[in-house]
Formats: sequence, C-alpha cells, structure tokens
Amino acid sequence: MQRIVIDKSYVPVLPYRGEMWARMLAHVVPLVLERKFGITRVEITGAELLRESLAAGHGIMLAVNHSRDCDPIVLGTLCREVSQPFYMMASWHVFEQSWWEAFLLRRAGAFSVYREGMDRGAVNTAVEILTRAARPLVIFPEGVVSRANDRLNALMDGSALIARTAAKRRQKEFDRKVVVHPVAIRYEFHGDINSALSPALDEIEHRLTWRSSAELPIAERIAHIGPALLALKEIEYMGQAQNGTIADRLKNLIDHILKPIEMEWTKGDSSGSVVARVKRIRLAIVPDLVVGEIEEKERARRWDQLADVYLAQQLSNYPPDYIAGNPKPERLMETVERFEEDMTDRVRVYPPMSAKISVGPTIEVSPTRERGEGDSLMLEIEQQLKSMLHITTQPTQ
Repeated sequence: MQRIVIDKSYVPVLPYRGEMWARMLAHVVPLVLERKFGITRVEITGAELLRESLAAGHGIMLAVNHSRDCDPIVLGTLCREVSQPFYMMASWHVFEQSWWEAFLLRRAGAFSVYREGMDRGAVNTAVEILTRAARPLVIFPEGVVSRANDRLNALMDGSALIARTAAKRRQKEFDRKVVVHPVAIRYEFHGDINSALSPALDEIEHRLTWRSSAELPIAERIAHIGPALLALKEIEYMGQAQNGTIADRLKNLIDHILKPIEMEWTKGDSSGSVVARVKRIRLAIVPDLVVGEIEEKERARRWDQLADVYLAQQLSNYPPDYIAGNPKPERLMETVERFEEDMTDRVRVYPPMSAKISVGPTIEVSPTRERGEGDSLMLEIEQQLKSMLHITTQPTQ
C-alpha cells in the first residue's frame, strides 16, 4: 500500500504567496517531464479562453481530470503559456514524502488538504483564493489518480461547494464572478508498445512463477495476467477463485472487502462510488490512529483494514473491458502500470510520450444550487471533460 494515510497529527501546509519561485519552477517543467516521466512534448489548446477569464478579473477554478501522477507538473506548462502561476489543492500525504519535495511543491503553489477529516481550513483557503481572484485554483475533482485516460471517475461534490461559496462572497464583496474552466489532460505514447511493455510483463510472469509468454501479442499477455491476479486476490479474501464475468467478479470482491468494514465503521453505508465509500471508512478509522490511544494489536488491525480498503479502491480502477477488441497502446500501457503499481508500489517510465492540455469554455458559477437531481455545475464539468477526452462510452466498472 502506498503511503497515502499518515497516522500523525495534521499540520496544514499553507499557500506560499510569493510568485518568484512558481515562475522559476515553471521554466524547469519541460526538463522534469522528460527526465522523470518520459514526456517530451506538451500541446495546449484553449489557452486563450483562460487568458480571457484572467483579463476579465474572474475568480477562476480549473477542474482537471487526474489520470497520472504527473498531471500537476504538466499543468506547469499551462502556467507558462498564460504567464500566470496557479494555486493547487493537494493531498497532505504528498507533502510528507520528503522535505525537499514539500519545499518545492509549496513554492510551486500547492497547499494541503486533509482527506482523512473535514479540512475546513483548506476549504476556506480555496474559497478565499477564488473570492480574491488571487490566482487560478486547480482542483482534481475525481479525488484519486485513475491511470485511465479513457475513463472519468465520479466527480466529488466538494468542488461545487467551494466554487459556489466563493461565488456568493465574491458577488457580495466585489460584484464580480467566479468561473470554472474544465481542463482535460490526455497522454499519447509514441514508441513501440511491444518493446516498451515486454520487460514489465516478463517480470510479472516471473513473479507468478510462469514461463515467459513473449511469443504472444501484448494484449493477449495482459489479458492472461489480469484474471490471474484477480483470482489470487479472490483466493486470499474469499477462499477460492470465483466464476462469472470480470466485471461481476471485481464488484463482488470489492463488496466482500468493503461491506464488513462498512458495517463496523459507517453503519453499513455502501452508497456512492468506491472512492466515496473508501473515504467514509478512512474518516472513521484514522482519527483514533492519530491520537494513538489504542492498543498495538487493535492498531495493527485497523491498519490492515486501511490496507484492505486501499486494495478495494485500486480494484475499482480496473475497467474490465478496457483492453477489449483492438485497444490503443495507451490502454495497454495504463493496464500494465496498474499491475506494476499494485504489485510493487512503483511504476516504470515508458518514453516517449506527449501530453495534450485542453482548456474548456467558461462555466459561470451561480451562488445558489438549482433544485433537482444531481448538481448542475458538476454535471456540466463532467460533460465538458468527457467531450474533451473523447469519452463517448464509459468503460464498465
């Protein structure tokens, strides 16, 4: 399990207000993208729409899809394009990786949000940024990294709450607007996918004690590995490999993991997306771990539960039909990356890649929410993101 839950008291990382560091760091973004992530080119469309909103003095929220860890760094190229640093909400755990990364992240414009509690301070900071139109504010409304560019996870409603609260205050104090620009980031692989993925698949097959199946097409090799890894988890948690479609097996395993924990911690509430379910469980479990007033045996049990819900969330990021038919190289790469991440907590770099940033038209934020099913603001953000990502049908979860 990656270190995304931290059992110590939350110390907020506040925004760094100066711009000199952010502007300097934006100039090294291309070098970092190429060396660390294999991204050699970034194309930007729609930047003029963001410039118009900046010139109009709007409070600006950028709602961005989140398919890769490097998304925040890629957005540095958009900062350079419009000559404007951004602020960015980032999970507190990313500031706890190393002091040097935390130093640079904060000066690049990132500030922390505590996902294991109600972080009113981060919400108020975000509202203040939009109210004062200090800089554009970046939010990743999916809440997690999906590793699937052809899929958009359910969007969290917190983005709309922040935007509407700021719109109400900005209208009252300045008689000015808050707007949202959906921003889509799509990646493309430009190399030989067979040569790129073969070493990783060789290693995974070796871990499974299989002979190498290098003679098979890449998609077929991946299609063999996926059900095998699923079966291993079914044996671990359910006692034996299950029958049925991959979609049904994934859902049943996720429910088998989450429902007993939900019965203990969230009164059996299994509503919403898997990400939302996992968030509720963490909100219930983590506070006592932070306080530290529980016995070591119970502490270990709760860490095991957190590892289990992390697995459930990771399983939810495997669309079962993602490599069906004649899959694009990027889908094959993303699937292998998920295998690697779940087996080793690390992911190889697969160069050369490019990224395309698409800035969507402005969505004016109303201070009040319209009545009816669903949130109209979030629905419009979702519709724009899917359109820019060319998602016509959502891969099955």
